[in-house]
Amino acid sequence: MSLSAIKVTQIREIPTPGGNVLHALKGSEDSFQGFGEAYFSWIESGYIKAWKKHNKMVMNLIVPVGNVKFVFFDSEHNLFSEFIIGESNYSRITVPSGLWFGFQGMNSPKNLILNISSILHDPNEADRLELSMIKYDWGVV
Repeated sequence: MSLSAIKVTQIREIPTPGGNVLHALKGSEDSFQGFGEAYFSWIESGYIKAWKKHNKMVMNLIVPVGNVKFVFFDSEHNLFSEFIIGESNYSRITVPSGLWFGFQGMNSPKNLILNISSILHDPNEADRLELSMIKYDWGVV
């Protein structure tokens, strides 16, 4: 799968008295590829979770709290693509299956990720590698 298949969509944050409304994904959008489940993951500032590749799942990643750097790796062409989304850039990243990815928490103390996935979680559906197996400079947070 090519990195060009990743889609980043600015999503609406609607100011309302007492707290804003944060959109995530509508069934009418092109990014919606079916619904398996939605789940949240916390990641602490500076912590890196990598590397994983879904073989069937399409992910829709949203960061409503904090900021997270997502890194995607095209192993066929040895190319990386990096996106930072969250409170400073409220967006959704739609990721097709077949790409290696990892992510790093950017804000202290922690950051919250929402994944609206196209299929139910299946531990046998994804491949994993240790962080050191794909050479990438994550920098310092």
